[in-house]
Amino acid sequence: MAVKIRLSRHGSKKAPMYFIVAADSGSCRDGAFLEKLGQYQPKAAKPADKLKVDREALQVWIAKGAQTTRTVGQLLKIK
Repeated sequence: MAVKIRLSRHGSKKAPMYFIVAADSGSCRDGAFLEKLGQYQPKAAKPADKLKVDREALQVWIAKGAQTTRTVGQLLKIK
């Protein structure tokens, strides 16, 4: 089972909110996930509210061999 750390889209039309999740690479985008690691709100009013990440849980999954997607990797570089 390959695990990816990726975005899962939620929210309404034109008001997206994404969860950063650890999910099996074979599951669909908004399907089942193993653990919620944070959230990203691109339309948040304050820049500090855009990205929230549980760093300890993220490091645990990376230590277990989970790979981040390109988008999540770019977001984590910013944070």
